[in-house]
Amino acid sequence: MSAIELLLLLSSAILAFIFIWNSRKKKRMSLKLPPGNVGWPLLGETIGYLKPHAATSVGEFMEHHISRFGKIYRSNLFGERTIVSADAGLNRFILQNEGRLFECSYPRSIGGILGKWSMLVLVGDMHRDMRMISLNFMSNTRLRTHMLRDVEWHTLQVLGSWIPNSTISAQEEAKKFTFNLMAKHIMSMDPGEVETEQLKREYITFMKGVVSAPLNFPGTAYRKALQSRSIILRFIEQKMEERLHKMSDEDKNVEEDDLLGWVLKQSDLSTEQILDLILSLLFAGHETSSVAIALSIYFLEGCPKAVEQLREEHLEIVRIKKEKGESDMNWEDYKQMDFTQCVINETLRLGNVVRFVHRKALRDVRYKGYDIPCGWKVLPVFTAVHLDPLLYDDPQQFNPWRWQKGSSSAVSTSNFMPFGGGPRLCAGSELAKLEMAVFIHHLVLNYHWELAEPDQALAFPFVDFPKGLPIKVHTLKQGIKFSKN
Repeated sequence: MSAIELLLLLSSAILAFIFIWNSRKKKRMSLKLPPGNVGWPLLGETIGYLKPHAATSVGEFMEHHISRFGKIYRSNLFGERTIVSADAGLNRFILQNEGRLFECSYPRSIGGILGKWSMLVLVGDMHRDMRMISLNFMSNTRLRTHMLRDVEWHTLQVLGSWIPNSTISAQEEAKKFTFNLMAKHIMSMDPGEVETEQLKREYITFMKGVVSAPLNFPGTAYRKALQSRSIILRFIEQKMEERLHKMSDEDKNVEEDDLLGWVLKQSDLSTEQILDLILSLLFAGHETSSVAIALSIYFLEGCPKAVEQLREEHLEIVRIKKEKGESDMNWEDYKQMDFTQCVINETLRLGNVVRFVHRKALRDVRYKGYDIPCGWKVLPVFTAVHLDPLLYDDPQQFNPWRWQKGSSSAVSTSNFMPFGGGPRLCAGSELAKLEMAVFIHHLVLNYHWELAEPDQALAFPFVDFPKGLPIKVHTLKQGIKFSKN
């Protein structure tokens, strides 16, 4: 190639670049973007956005930005241009238009630690197929026939180990309960066994890395989490091989009681896909439910009136069961827990276990006069909606009665999104509410508790109790404990 030809080629490339740059600049100038800041180069405003704050608040960052820019504003978060939404209508619009106008778009570090086949990061048909497997396994039928009795058994295992007048970590006890339950339903592992405890230790290390900065250097929590992830996946794969070895032609039509067997028989997923699916469900089923249970213990401790009404509701359920000659809980008992469901809703609203989700615009979108450019990240912030004083009276007050039908402060469920919404609505939402209800049932029937020392739920952004929520427990004289067998 001659020097003249090279010069012409470079000139053409430069002109093309200038044309594209000018076109994009004109497009940006023609767009009506929400007001906001971009913050520091590269970091943007991420550090301020993720600064720890009380879980029952939106945090100083959100308060400042909403007061200055409104409920829809632009920022630079997680290294990308971002539209942040504290607007209930826009949040619903984003969730309902999953796959058409928006799609899931989590930071690469999340996919790196949970796996590229994790349901949290998958999009499109693959996410739909994975979610359908989870929904089928956690269907209402299976909740009634399989999971309810195990939820109660594991609840009694944990509560029955509490020593009267002792101090315990409510957060750790909730984590023990949900981990043992998920290990049982995912891989038929029993609590207290050596392999179950080994898996739990690796999982704890794994979780510390999920909530840490994604720094993949020796000694960091993220690097240790990646190492634990490899150990956990090898463990699951070994379980898969053992299960496949035991399978015979005559038992292939037998229904499996755990997720591993269900997936091996009911799907054509690859080994890698199965490993990531099981790990992501262990993560989702354990972490969010345990935090929700700990939050309910925390909020109820500060609301004796709610505990008294709960106790009355559950004593009535027990009285009716005695008249029928029944002991173990059944689905009809669960459906009678009306006020309990109010407590669960209020716990999820005020505690905000899932505070926001990551989405990306698939095309240019206009909403309420603002443009959301194609390719921009979008963060629907559920916390801001759940704590909006225009939607909830006295939003930072724990008030389960606001969920009672006919209440003067009754609220609309259309603005209540603790499990997300649209095509990505949490597949385990009904199981999570069942776990909370059964745990609360036996807790209020058998124990009174108070904080052993001050503690509060903080958002890191994951919700956590810095001191583990230490409580002192006392047995009730009229305590009613069913058999654990």
